Amino acid sequence: MKILIAAAESTPFVKTGGLADVIGALPKALKQNGEDVRVILPKYRGISGEYRDAMSHMGEVKVYVGWRSQYCGIETLVHEGIPIYFIDNEYYFGRDGVYGYMDDGERFAFFNRAVLEVLRLIDFQAEVIHCHDWHTAMIPMLLQAHYQHDPFYQDMRTVFTIHNLLYQGVFPYEVMGDLLGLDNQYYLGVEYYGKMNFMKAGITYSDHVTTVSPTYAREIQTSYYGNGLDGLLSSLGGKLTGIVNGIDTKSYNPNSDSHIYVKYRSNLAKKKENKVELQRELNLPSNPDIPMIAMVTRLVEMKGLDLVIRSLDELLQHENIQVVVLGTGDSSYEDWFREAAYRYPEKLSVQIRFSEGLSRKIYAASDLFLMPSKFEPCGISQLLALRYGSIPIVRETGGLNDTVQAYNEFTGEGNGFSFGAYNAYDMMHTIKRALSIYNQSDHWRQITKNAFNGDYSWNVSAKEYTDIYHSISTR
Repeated sequence: MKILIAAAESTPFVKTGGLADVIGALPKALKQNGEDVRVILPKYRGISGEYRDAMSHMGEVKVYVGWRSQYCGIETLVHEGIPIYFIDNEYYFGRDGVYGYMDDGERFAFFNRAVLEVLRLIDFQAEVIHCHDWHTAMIPMLLQAHYQHDPFYQDMRTVFTIHNLLYQGVFPYEVMGDLLGLDNQYYLGVEYYGKMNFMKAGITYSDHVTTVSPTYAREIQTSYYGNGLDGLLSSLGGKLTGIVNGIDTKSYNPNSDSHIYVKYRSNLAKKKENKVELQRELNLPSNPDIPMIAMVTRLVEMKGLDLVIRSLDELLQHENIQVVVLGTGDSSYEDWFREAAYRYPEKLSVQIRFSEGLSRKIYAASDLFLMPSKFEPCGISQLLALRYGSIPIVRETGGLNDTVQAYNEFTGEGNGFSFGAYNAYDMMHTIKRALSIYNQSDHWRQITKNAFNGDYSWNVSAKEYTDIYHSISTR
């Protein structure tokens, strides 16, 4: 089957969050299942020279953004066996950063239209176009509105995946006519409190909607998590499916990861060697036996940082632990953690930056990994932590609920620790229980064994996507 994956970002070319990890890994798993899969992305200025130099120019087409005819070049390269296409337009994508511009509506309106326009140029008559998040959510609507009369496009089907419903791509309603050339017959499919909602269009006009965990699929049908689209999502019935993300287990492998200090498969002694080396690098007291709790996260409200702020002083004052935090985000959280690190220099290391290499060292060195998220559609970090034998402490929401099972001392089952209510008391109680298990060597060996033995690959999830592709293509 011919599958085109359209997205705003993908590792290793450009990454701002977990979406890029998904787009970097899913196509490889689909290819292993025998699918002819390609990926199409914007060609951002920030893509490194290594990849830009490897691209070859395939040609160009004109893309209409409303009445305006815009240049659209198409560059291509093959990465790990997957053909990658890049939409080239300096005006829209020759900028620093990926999102956050006043004309993001126009930029991604252009990208959505360009994806469909270049299919003939690249000689790829996709059977399924798999669109990801709001940045590509207009493709199903544009396909129906502008291309269904053309035999080349008539049999194409679309899947739309919601990675995070919080970010929907809401813009002035005039965008629909001025930039996309759509008339008011499409009003109900995109209207959102008098504005235009890209994500709503993707949900309404795609042939199937997926999101990134079964629990999140249920949650977004409620008013608390639905962000104004819960009614629409509840109406989908069997058209909505939750599929848990996987990770690239070849890249994230403690037995071969070149970023970490000491390679290991499931050897806890070697894992402790990573802890000692990280302690030295971060100027923490060297002690292989002290439990290390890690957070590698965006410093934003949805990650449950309010609970951490309420609890961290008590935790550091009364428990013999070390805490390592890596991430950037809201300045208020960055400032708070910096100040806390100043007060607890021997127990807390805060790194306000992002470093892929350091993040992997932290996964390899830490014993426990804290994710008390307010909501978490799927989460990648807990899967990476499990892969490296760092035991997650999570709130039971979204994909955290689907991937982390609370440890049972009596049966030896489970790969982490969890709490349900969003409050600091329950989180603190769960952390203390995790520390108690850490100090019981038999239980700790068992829970880490469970973590190391888990399957966090894309194999099962890719098969679920393949089943959806085939089901909609036969309709």
